[in-house]
Amino acid sequence: MNTTDDQPPVPSNGAFPLGSASTAEDIEQLDTAAGGGADRPKVSAAFITLLALGLFGTYLAFVTPIAISLAIRVNALAPDNAEYLGVVLGFGSLAALLTSPLAGQLSDRTRSRWGRRRPWLVGGILVGLIGLAVMAASPAVLGLGIGWVIAQIGLNSTVNTFGTIQADKLPENQRGKVGAITGFATMVAPVFGAVFGGTVANQPFLLFLIPGAIGLAVVLIFVAYYKDADSRNITFDSPLTAKVLISKYVFNPKQYPDFAWNWLGRFLFFFGLTLNTSYTAFFFAERLSIPVDEIGGTVATVGGIGILGTIAGVFLGGFLSDKLRRRKPFVLGSGILFGIGALVMVAAPDLTLLLVGSLLCNISIGVFSAVDQALFLDVLPERDTEAGRFVNIIQLANVLAQAIAPFVAAAALALIPTGDRYAAIYVAAAVFTVVGGLVILKVKAVR
Repeated sequence: MNTTDDQPPVPSNGAFPLGSASTAEDIEQLDTAAGGGADRPKVSAAFITLLALGLFGTYLAFVTPIAISLAIRVNALAPDNAEYLGVVLGFGSLAALLTSPLAGQLSDRTRSRWGRRRPWLVGGILVGLIGLAVMAASPAVLGLGIGWVIAQIGLNSTVNTFGTIQADKLPENQRGKVGAITGFATMVAPVFGAVFGGTVANQPFLLFLIPGAIGLAVVLIFVAYYKDADSRNITFDSPLTAKVLISKYVFNPKQYPDFAWNWLGRFLFFFGLTLNTSYTAFFFAERLSIPVDEIGGTVATVGGIGILGTIAGVFLGGFLSDKLRRRKPFVLGSGILFGIGALVMVAAPDLTLLLVGSLLCNISIGVFSAVDQALFLDVLPERDTEAGRFVNIIQLANVLAQAIAPFVAAAALALIPTGDRYAAIYVAAAVFTVVGGLVILKVKAVR
C-alpha cells in the first residue's frame, strides 16, 4: 500500500499530504479531503444503510462463534473439557487487544489509490474469513483456537475501520442517529447468528463459513459504494518506527482531556455492565430458588425482553440526542438508570421485579451505546490524521473493562463466601455505571 519516492501528482479528488499541511489553505483542503471540517455535509441514506448492513454482516461473522459456534465445536472436539471454551475466547480477546491500535495506526498511514480505509475493510474481512475456515476445518481444539485468534484479528480490524469511517465522514448532527441505526444492526446480528447456528449445528463448515460469507458480501458492497479519497500522496512528519508504534498505543490525557474523560466514563460503564452480566444465571437461580441447570429458560426470557428494551433505548437516545443537540444528559442519565435497574434487581423478591430491573438496565445500555458513540466522535482528537488510532484506543475501554471485570467479580465472590454475595456484585455494578455517567460531566467540548 505504501508508495515509493516516485509518487503520482496530487489527485483531483482532494487527497492531500497529512504530515505537511501547514498553511490555513492547506489545512482547509485537508479537512475537506478527510471529512473533518466543521461544515462536513450530511451523509446520504444510502451511506447509512450500507454502513449498517456492513456492520451487521461483520458482526454476524464475528459474534456467531461467540454466541454458539465455538461452544458447539468445543463440545464436539473435547466434550469433557468445557473450560477450553474460555481459553479459546480469552486468547482471541488478547489478540484483538494487542493488534487493534496497530491496525488503526497503519490505516491512518495507508497510501493507496483506494484510500486509507477501504483496504482495511477488505483485508480485515478476508483475514477473518480465513480464520473461520481454519476453525471449520480443525480436528482439534488447538486449531480451533488458532483460527479464532486469526478471525478476531481480522474481523476486529474491519469493525474498527467502520468506526473510523464514521469519524471521517459523519457531521455532528447525524452522529446520534447513525449510532442508533448501526447499534441496532449490531444488536440483532447475534440473534440471527444464534438462530442460524442452531439450524446447522452439526455442519461445521456451514456453521462458520456462511456467516463469514455474508460478512464478506456486505463489506464488498459497502466498499464498492464508498468513495475513499486516493491517499498515495499523503506524507508524515515522522517515520512509523517500532518506538512510534508502541508510543501511540497510549495518549496524553492532559493534551486531550475531553477524550480522556470520555475514555474513563466508557470504561467505568462497561466495567459495571460486565459485573452485572457475568453471574446472571447464578444470581437469578439464587434469588428465585431454582437450580442453576434449570434457570436457562428464565434467563433467556428475560434476555429476550431486554433486547427489546435495548433497541428502544438505542433509537430513543440516538435520535433525541441529535435533535436536542445534547450528549451529556443522555450519557449521565443512562448511567443512573442502569444503577437504578441493578438496585431494583438486588431488592427484587420475585421474577416480576427482576424483569423490571433488567429492562431498565437494558434501556440504559441502548441509550449509552448510541449517545456515547456520538459523544466520542464529537471529542475525537486528531480527526484528520489519526482517527484510526484514537478510534481503536477508545475501543480498548470496552475490551479492558470486559477483560478485567470478571476477574474482579470472581475475587469478590471468593472474599464473600456466604450470604447474598451475588447481590454485592450487582450493587458494585450500580456504583460503577453511575460514576461512569458522572465522569462524562467533565467533558467540556459538548453539551
